[in-house]
Amino acid sequence: QVQLVESGGGLVQAGGSLRLSCAASGSILSGNVMGWYRQAPGKQRELVAGIGSGGTTRYADSVKGRFTISRDNAKRMVYLQMNSLKPEDTAVYYCNLFQLGTSIWGPGTQVTVSS
Repeated sequence: QVQLVESGGGLVQAGGSLRLSCAASGSILSGNVMGWYRQAPGKQRELVAGIGSGGTTRYADSVKGRFTISRDNAKRMVYLQMNSLKPEDTAVYYCNLFQLGTSIWGPGTQVTVSS
């Protein structure tokens, strides 16, 4: 059974930086896609960034140039470096693993950006 655990969230001032980490355990298969999603109060969950097992990345337009996703397959980790944070980045951030047609979620970590 695959489990994901996020860490690194917190409170930061606008313009600051945070680095989120996601640790994966269990049966992780090759060819998977990992990503970060976020959900703000009253809004739908949205994709922030995704990365394939080979390193191909994609980003939401709202975070391009500010956020960077990376992964360490040997350590079963995925990271999200968030720079130039804005109050509108405030949300619960979720780690996601997609493999064999199944989507697995972590419990989420709160990111709050004060103005």
